[in-house]
Amino acid sequence: MTTRAATKLSVEDLDVRGRRVLVRCDLNVPIEDGRVADDTRIRASLPTLRHLVECGARVVVLSHLGRPEGKRVPGMSLQPVAGVLAERLGRPVVMAPDCVGEEAAAVVNALGDGDVALLENLRFHPGETDNDPEFARRLASLGALYVNDAFGTAHRAHASTAGVPALLEKAAAGFLMRRELEYLGGATTDPAKPYVAILGGAKISGKIDVLESLFGRVDEILIGGAMANTFFKARGWETGDSLVEDDRLEMARGLLARAEREKVRMHFPVDCVVARAFAADAEHRVVAADAMPAGWTMLDVGPKTVAAFREVIVAARTVLWNGPMGVFEMEAFASGTLGVARALAEATDAGAVTIVGGGDSAAAIARAGLESRVSHVSTGGGASLEFLEGKELPGVAALTEAGA
Repeated sequence: MTTRAATKLSVEDLDVRGRRVLVRCDLNVPIEDGRVADDTRIRASLPTLRHLVECGARVVVLSHLGRPEGKRVPGMSLQPVAGVLAERLGRPVVMAPDCVGEEAAAVVNALGDGDVALLENLRFHPGETDNDPEFARRLASLGALYVNDAFGTAHRAHASTAGVPALLEKAAAGFLMRRELEYLGGATTDPAKPYVAILGGAKISGKIDVLESLFGRVDEILIGGAMANTFFKARGWETGDSLVEDDRLEMARGLLARAEREKVRMHFPVDCVVARAFAADAEHRVVAADAMPAGWTMLDVGPKTVAAFREVIVAARTVLWNGPMGVFEMEAFASGTLGVARALAEATDAGAVTIVGGGDSAAAIARAGLESRVSHVSTGGGASLEFLEGKELPGVAALTEAGA
C-alpha cells in the first residue's frame, strides 16, 4: 500500500550524529496551577526524541502552547513541560528562555551529542503564526536538519511547520507523523473493504468536505450526534429544540440523493435520548427518532441505534470515526458514544483497521479506556479532517521527498 508516508523522508533516513536537529513537536498540553495536567502529547513525542538522542543528535525541540497571540504570557510558558519531558525521557532537558535570539542560541550551541533543549513557546512571537520569513530564518539558524512530529499543527502554514523546513538541508517525518500519514493515507488511498465511516458532532457544515470526499470510497456511513437532526428535519420530521442547521437542509437532501446515486448506504439514528434541557441532570428519555417531542432536545443516540451501528461496524474491514454520538461529557448522554467506541474495539479484534480521527473522538475513546484496542488514534483534529478531505497539509508538503 502506497501512502503519503512512503513518499516522505523519515527521521530514520537522517544522519544526525553530532548535528543540531530542530524537532517540531506538539507539546500543547493543559497547564493547571503551573503543572502539566495531561502528558499524553508529551508521551507521544518520546519515540522520535529517544531515537534522535540514541543516534547522537543535538536535539532542539520546538512547540507552541495555547494562544498567546504573539505576546509573552507567563501562564503559557513551556517551562512546566520541560520538567515532565525530562522525566519521561530519563535525561536532562535544558529550557531556553526564548525560541530565537542570543539566549536561545547560547543554549543550543552548548548542546553535546545526545543532549536535549526545549525552546520557549513559539507563539510568544507573532512571526510564528504569520509565517514571517525573518522569524523562520532566525529559527532555522539554530539547526541543520529538521524533523516534524507535530501532525496536529501540520494543517497550519506557520513558520515552524512550513517556513523553517524550506530553509534547512533536509526535513523528515518523525515516527508519530509517519504513523498518521500511514493510517490516514491508507484510509484515503487503498482501504480494505467494507469501509465504514462514522461521523458525529454538532454540524453538517463542519463535516461537509469530509462527507463529499468519502463518497466513492466508503461503503457505508453512520451519522450520529446533533448533525443527524439536520437530516431529520430535511425529511420533515419533528426535531424539537435540538440543534439544527436550517441553512443546510437543502445540502442534507443533496447528500441523501448523492448517497442513493452512488450506492453508499447512509445509516441514521432510529432512536434518540432526548432531554427537557441541555443539562447533566435534566429529565431525559428514549424516543423513536421520528417521534421527537416538541420542546425536547436530542442529546444522544438511543440503545437500538447503538445496536444497529455495532452490526455495521463489526462487519467492516476499515472503520473511520470522527465525532461523538452525543454530549458524551455528561454521563446521562454518553452511552451512544461509548457504545460506538466498544464496537470499534470489537472490529479491531476481528482484524479491521480502525482509525479515530482526533478531537472529541480521541477524547471519547480515551474516556472509554479503549485507546489500545483500536488501530490508530489521530493526534490532530483539524489536521486529520483536512487530510481526509484530500487537502495538502503545509506541514506535510514541506517535508523532503524520500530519495531526495
